[in-house]
Amino acid sequence: MTSLMRSLLGTVAACAAAGAARAADLPVKKTAPTESVRVCTADGAGFFYIPGTDTCLRISGRARFEGAYQTASSRQPGASGDTSGYRGLLRFNLDARTQTAYGTLRAFARLEAASRTGVIHTATMLRIGQAYGATGVDEAGRTQQYMNVDKAFIQFAGLTAGRASSFYDFYAHDFEFYGATSGSDNSSTTVLAYTATFGEGLSATLSVEDPVNTRSPVFAPLSGPPASPVFVAYADGLPTRYGTVDPVQRSRLPDVVAALRTDQAWGSAQLSAATHELNVGNLSTAVAAGTGGVLTGIPHTRSVQGWAVQGGVQINLPAIAAGDTVYLQGAYADGAQSYAGYCMIAGCYRQSNTGFDTQKFEQYFADASINPFTGQLQTSTSFSAVAAFLHYWSPEWRSALFASYGEQDFSAGARLAQGALCGLASANGTGDFGVDAVGVPGTRFYQLSQALRDTYQVAAGASLIWSPVADLDIGVEAFYTQIGVRKGRVIDSDKSPTAYANVAAINSGAVLPHTATQDSMTHVRLRVQRDF
Repeated sequence: MTSLMRSLLGTVAACAAAGAARAADLPVKKTAPTESVRVCTADGAGFFYIPGTDTCLRISGRARFEGAYQTASSRQPGASGDTSGYRGLLRFNLDARTQTAYGTLRAFARLEAASRTGVIHTATMLRIGQAYGATGVDEAGRTQQYMNVDKAFIQFAGLTAGRASSFYDFYAHDFEFYGATSGSDNSSTTVLAYTATFGEGLSATLSVEDPVNTRSPVFAPLSGPPASPVFVAYADGLPTRYGTVDPVQRSRLPDVVAALRTDQAWGSAQLSAATHELNVGNLSTAVAAGTGGVLTGIPHTRSVQGWAVQGGVQINLPAIAAGDTVYLQGAYADGAQSYAGYCMIAGCYRQSNTGFDTQKFEQYFADASINPFTGQLQTSTSFSAVAAFLHYWSPEWRSALFASYGEQDFSAGARLAQGALCGLASANGTGDFGVDAVGVPGTRFYQLSQALRDTYQVAAGASLIWSPVADLDIGVEAFYTQIGVRKGRVIDSDKSPTAYANVAAINSGAVLPHTATQDSMTHVRLRVQRDF
């Protein structure tokens, strides 16, 4: 090694040693300590402080399996014939609370997603655009995926704003899997409400709520695009020409809900009331059908305020067993039948519906019809009565018993007016208005048609649930439901599926369709559910 090379190596070694010595004298920079999660005890179990804030958060959720079987009367063409179905559901909850000088500031959000097949239906989800049905030839309408923003609300100083349960509701199928009984259960709607508390468990709430979630259709007898015929021309005092009113309701006024509630050691009680506007579109500008006469015009269909009242009581029964509870509830509605909950088993989104496959006839859930002679709304009325009892056989085993009765009535004048429309239209050569027509008064078809018939519902069931460990439920529920017309008979669509296409033959006696006064179904559902 040359002298120059040895000198360079020595210099590098000396510099390295000096640098190491100086580094040893420098202060050591320590890593910032990680803030540990602190438990928040003020708001209950499961809450913790969000690091760096004074907000307490609880994260929770649910996983659920369901399998169901229900009786079906046939496998006729046009009906699915399914007797079983399955569903898987997931749920996530976020509950954030902050203590302020005005009390607790709370934000709560719940997101649900599910997949279902077969007889487990989610028709309401499909109606409001949160479910997507399969469109394949084999599976059309028999499998669904859906996502639901079930809750997303803020509570502060008595104010509740966002997506929440309706303040009108009380029992709301609390002890049931399916929700087969009548009674209002609007678990996801948009509200802006204020609740005043008066001490000793007494509170009063005034809430404005989204009317779409409590809307049932206005009856339209035309098949195809929604339209309700009204006469707009007369000759010699008789209607000869008609146009149509668009019966699709517009979102204008919100529902207004008021509730008075008490919560005591013995239980709870609530009295609630709601208003619900019914409104429709304008008279069609299309040329009126029929012949002759001078157009006189029909005044715009005036809006009507439907309304409903409900009373309920929940009583704790510790003398029987710890946790035992009974609910009693009754409701009456005029032009707002979803508040009576008459359509809960089948869905309130269509003017006529079936609660189970191959039901013999459809029930009509319309809140009102348009009188074809006056152009004005005629409302329907409904009521429901519900009872439910929860009993604990032991801390791990519990059962529920539940039953309800309900009716919906259309005014005699409403059905007669629609029948007169059919008769006059037929006389003018325009024919009948499809399967939703009531027929011409005095004919056999008018006596047997299903449209705007007064009906009743009975539901009764029970469940048995085993909870071997905390937050795990394994249970089975069975219920029976019966629907029927309150007067007369109707065409049995299951045994005579083509009858509504043979109106003239029925009236002449050439076709004698099968008829029925009631139909029934039994449903059994198994559930495995874990909350966390």
